[in-house]
This record gives sequence, C-alpha cells and structure tokens, in this order.
Amino acid sequence: MALDEPTILDLPPDADPDPDEVVRAAMRWHFTPETGSPFWLRRAAALDFDPLTDVKGHADLRLFPNIAPELRDVPAADLVPRGYGRHPDIVGVFESGGTTGLPKRVVCPADWLAKLVNWSNANLDEHGFVRGVDWLGITPSGPHLVGEIFRRSARTHGRYGFQVDLDPRWVKRLIREGKASQADAYAEHVVEQAAHVLRTQPVAVLAVTPPLLARIAQDEELVELINEKVRAIRWGGTRLDPDTAELYRTEIFPDITLYGHYGSTMILGIAGERHGTQPGEPCVFDTFSPYITFEVVDPADGRPVAHGERGQVLMHHVSKALLLPNNLERDTAIRVPAPAGRVGDSAADIAPVERFEDEVIVEGVY
Repeated sequence: MALDEPTILDLPPDADPDPDEVVRAAMRWHFTPETGSPFWLRRAAALDFDPLTDVKGHADLRLFPNIAPELRDVPAADLVPRGYGRHPDIVGVFESGGTTGLPKRVVCPADWLAKLVNWSNANLDEHGFVRGVDWLGITPSGPHLVGEIFRRSARTHGRYGFQVDLDPRWVKRLIREGKASQADAYAEHVVEQAAHVLRTQPVAVLAVTPPLLARIAQDEELVELINEKVRAIRWGGTRLDPDTAELYRTEIFPDITLYGHYGSTMILGIAGERHGTQPGEPCVFDTFSPYITFEVVDPADGRPVAHGERGQVLMHHVSKALLLPNNLERDTAIRVPAPAGRVGDSAADIAPVERFEDEVIVEGVY
C-alpha cells in the first residue's frame, strides 16, 4: 500500500462504508510494516492468529485480546501508525480518567478528531442545536479527550468556547479518602466560576456533567439565568437517570434542548443520544459506526445479552488513527438494536459497575 493511497479509512464522516471492508482495510493498515504502529507491529508476534488473514470482518475483532491495560506504560510515539509519516499531525496524547488505577494513554491524530467532531456536529443539528453561538464547557481538560472535543465542537458548531476546568481525579481521590466536604467545596468552586461566565457572556450552549448540572439546578438564580440565555445543554461523563432528565425537560429547563453523549478515551470518541427518545425513557446512545462500535455482553462469558437486558459494554475502535478492539469498559447498559444498517449494539441507561479491575468505582463529578 502506497502511503498516499486513498483508502476506505479516509472516507468522510457521512459515508456509509461496509463494516467488514473497514475492518479488513484496518488490518492491512495497522499490520503492514510501512503503515502500522510500532506497538501493533511488535504486539502481533504474541497473537495466536494472523490479523491479515484471519480477521475478515467485524465479528472477528473478538479474536483480539483486550490490550487496553497495556496502554498504561507504552511510549506514546509507539502508538502512532507509521503511515502518518515522519511528522504526523497529532492533536494530543490523552489519558483515561484514572477511575480504575493508573491512567491509560492513546494518541489522537488530527484527521480522526476532525472526522469525529464533524459526525458529532451532525448529531447536534438533528437535535436542533443552534449554530454560531457561544458555548460554555464545565469539563475536564488537560490530558482528557473530552476537553479537546468540547473545544473543537464549540469552534466548528458554535462561535467561542468558554471553559471552566475540572479535575475529576482530584474529586475521586477526595471521595475515596472520605473527604466529602472538600469534594463538595471543590464542586461549588467550579460552579461559581461557571456562574460568572454565564452572567457576563452570551452563552447559548452549556456542556456539563450530570452531578454538576444537579448542583446548578438547586440554585434558583442560576436556573433563571440559564433559562434566560441557554438554548441547549449537552451532558456527559456520568449517568443521568430518566426521571431526572424528564424533570429537567419538563420543569427546570422546559425550553432548553437536553442532549447526552457517552464516550471513553479508549475509543477516542463519543456516542450520541438517539433523537426522538420518548418522555421518561432512558436515552439510547448510537455509535459512530463502523469505526466505533459497542457490544453489550455478559461479562462472565462475553456473549451478547438479549435485547432489553442489561450487560457490560464492550467497545471496539477500528480506524486509520487507532486499533483498539475488545475493550471491556467499566459501564453497564441495556442492549438496544443499532440503527438500521449499523453494526454492533446501541446502549441505553448507562451505569457504572461497582468494581472494575479490582477497584471500587468512584464517579464523583465525572
């Protein structure tokens, strides 16, 4: 494969490629010495199958082991596919939230982030998000991918993006150490900063985590201010239960569009809330298939649970930027059929497991 040869992996985000063809193209890209990353070219020697001949489609991704735990200490440069050239356009090195021990790292090329944000912006359009307005994000930044997604979304779908930084690791540590009052004070500090932006800037889109939105909803002045200025709220990071979402839609923020996303650093992206969720029903998250796909499985045997049943979320990322299949996440969800023509599952009513990788799960503010 010539390094400048266009492939199915380079298609625009609104294309509808065959999922199995995408997988086969990804195997050629990631396991050819001229284009693959040092990590996968080295790791291939320990596989008990040949990705170039044995992985023929999406279902065969299950052949791979879950290598996500290995990403805690792999040199970041070893994760960049050689096909990007000697001077790759890398947006950043991003880390998981550290909920289950030391963080894992992935590298995000610029072409992938542009593709993802373009797809996400189309979802926002479907939900009626107004374009060309100012955004306020109360989201993690630094090593967290969600902060970069916010900045790109605000810039491409909106106008200016204002941010209040959020350190989820610090909050989780405080909670683990029994320092709930300090965690509460930190959350109040974050909300106070957001309130100042809301009072002084024409913010029309608010991106926020459910725990912080719940805190905001208890402040009558802030609720009035948001209802006066904000036209849409994008939430994500932790669970928002259906009853609370319905309360926001009908009583607290009745004229504001409420839209959720669910993501993971380990998939270099997000899934978007399906449009048309009925009142009181849990929101359904659809993936950026075929590049990001979910399976909802029984963690005991890895088999898919029945539609309508709860299982653990298994994630796959297969793109030019990254190959990370078969990653069992720390969340459970109800299995829902994906939209017609899409591969994998959709996931509803996301909730954390109690323990993961021998760690007690603490959500905090993210």
